[in-house]
Amino acid sequence: MRSAVALQNPNAADALIQPGEGCVALTGYWTADQAPSVEAAASRIAGHAAAHPVLVDLGGIQRLDTLGAWVLERARGEIEAAGGRLSYANASPEHRILLGEAKLGAAEAPPARQRGRIHNFLEAFGVRVVGGKADFVTGLAFLGEVVLACIRVASRPSSFRGTALVHQIQQVAFNGVPIIVLISFLVGGIVAQQGIFQLQRFGAQSFVVNLIGLLILRELGVLLTSIMVAGRSGSAFTAEIGSMRMREEVDALRVMGLDPIEILIVPRILALVIGLPILTFLASLAALAGGGLTASLYGGMTPEAFLARLQAAVSLHHVAVGLIKAPFMALIIGIIATIEGFAVQGSAESLGRHVTASVVKSIFMVIVLDGLFAVFFAAIDF
Repeated sequence: MRSAVALQNPNAADALIQPGEGCVALTGYWTADQAPSVEAAASRIAGHAAAHPVLVDLGGIQRLDTLGAWVLERARGEIEAAGGRLSYANASPEHRILLGEAKLGAAEAPPARQRGRIHNFLEAFGVRVVGGKADFVTGLAFLGEVVLACIRVASRPSSFRGTALVHQIQQVAFNGVPIIVLISFLVGGIVAQQGIFQLQRFGAQSFVVNLIGLLILRELGVLLTSIMVAGRSGSAFTAEIGSMRMREEVDALRVMGLDPIEILIVPRILALVIGLPILTFLASLAALAGGGLTASLYGGMTPEAFLARLQAAVSLHHVAVGLIKAPFMALIIGIIATIEGFAVQGSAESLGRHVTASVVKSIFMVIVLDGLFAVFFAAIDF
């Protein structure tokens, strides 16, 4: 039973259906230049297989390319989705490899029906929860690798890359001072201005010093600095390591017998742990300076009165609270940034997605960690 196309073209693809035997013999060229006959023959196979299981004999195929293999696998998928069964016989090794690759690359069938918005929301929420758990486990495992790498470096000081550490400290701390000091100065002035406008209703505008002193030294100084470092240095770490992953430089380090954790991660995380407390201290001073200037302009408070009130309102342990938080926040930012960098695949889209995820996750975890520290210090009355 040859089609009209097959009779006109001796190279056309065809499917010879043998009645009563459940077998279909394929002949001709199942290639791109015979696409119409390939589609027609595949349709006849699908129609015959809808009634009973079919064995497709590939021994008569003269040539098979990607298009022919994909059409056969598409027909096979449609038949199996409808409850039928189709199998191959007399396939050469080359044909089996090509059919296997076409099966792996076959597009997934669209969903059978549209689900409601509530169902989709709950499903997306569940996926995020499960993904958050996986990210937490991955972060703990990666932290363990970093700790082991630090121990190895400490046991072999000669292998430590001091130049890389100094370079990263310059990038994280020194180069970040201007923008962080400027933003902190402006935020301190804004907080002081709003505090004066609200407290002067009660004749207590002098208490704005207590407000900005405690708020900046305990919370805002380290929080603002950590958020800016996450957006500035954390994203840079993810982009740098992700670019190295795309160019297979990380694999090259492993081939040379070097540990990427020791070479790439340890200097960056140590630079964050060292640099973030320094930036926090400078940011707090800048914010207090901005608050003092605003108190002088809007509240009529002299610098001497501001400093005297600040000295009475705050003590050393308030400064220590912000500085204690800083290394932990730096560690969180460094771990998340480097994990996202190692997760980058071979495309620019993947790089952009993981850089965005690095910044979002770092800022979220910094805020969560700050809340946990606030609860802890309140519990111990510190």
